[in-house]
Amino acid sequence: MTKLNYNYKLNYYRPYFLGFLILPLFGFAQLTFTKSEAGIHIKDGEESVLFYQKQTKSINGEFSRKNYIHPIHGLDGSVLTEDFPADHPHHRGVFWAWHQIFIGNTKLGDSWECRDFSWNISDIGCSEDGDILKLMAATYWQSPLWLDQEGNQKPFLLENTTISIYPRKINYRIIGFEISLLALEKNLKIGGSDDEKGYGGFSVRMKIPEDVQFTSNKGKVVPENNAVEAGKWMNIFGSLTNKEISSGIAILSHQDSPGDKANWILREKESMQNCVYPGRKPVFVSTKDPTILKYSLLIYEGTMTAQDIQTIYKELK
Repeated sequence: MTKLNYNYKLNYYRPYFLGFLILPLFGFAQLTFTKSEAGIHIKDGEESVLFYQKQTKSINGEFSRKNYIHPIHGLDGSVLTEDFPADHPHHRGVFWAWHQIFIGNTKLGDSWECRDFSWNISDIGCSEDGDILKLMAATYWQSPLWLDQEGNQKPFLLENTTISIYPRKINYRIIGFEISLLALEKNLKIGGSDDEKGYGGFSVRMKIPEDVQFTSNKGKVVPENNAVEAGKWMNIFGSLTNKEISSGIAILSHQDSPGDKANWILREKESMQNCVYPGRKPVFVSTKDPTILKYSLLIYEGTMTAQDIQTIYKELK
């Protein structure tokens, strides 16, 4: 995705959003994408894979959000994620967000809680890369707490995100995320929650079965109130879609992502699963060299051993 100058007209939309289109990927007929005003729907043959939310959603004007994925579907078509859950209505499917956002000492909005923060998606589209479908979005971060001389919200960060949907294998699918953050203002910092948990960054609000289990390359993991140091990937599994068949979602933090990739906020009920970045202490985002975060979701049916997941992890680009 080309990096756009922040003066780019933010209410510009490409003509294909004015209609309802279903476009096959040439060279791989199974993967298709449907574009609408609401967002982009990805299918593999007749089965839904995911939906990217482009249009703002809220509950009676509260918790307004966009630029996230919901739903994500299991291989059997079941919905795996949740949006506007009653316990944490600001949680939404697969999302990446932070509590602490500063320019100098000025605290801006909270993208985690969808408070005093807005996402202006200026450009979006899909393309093919071999048999992989790539969804690309350029999004400006804004806040009513950061205005220009005319009193308009002034973009302070440009996010370029690429979501790569891989064709289904026999019992699994990989969905990759590359999130590039480029500051448009000097001294911009982002950080997790300002407490001992320090949660923030790439998160999955998934449906959690009663028999949920957590494992990493270090073995079984037991969730705690604070972050758990547990390795660079986390396997979350149980009867996600069928009480008789195990299935799971493994969250993988790529080797070349910044920060300590071994810290996780994990929950056995009524919350999200979070690969913590950067933690409680905010870090600077450059105006020249973007911060690039890379993650993948491994969605599977049946059993995935630690060796299976580790093999896939090593092959990630």
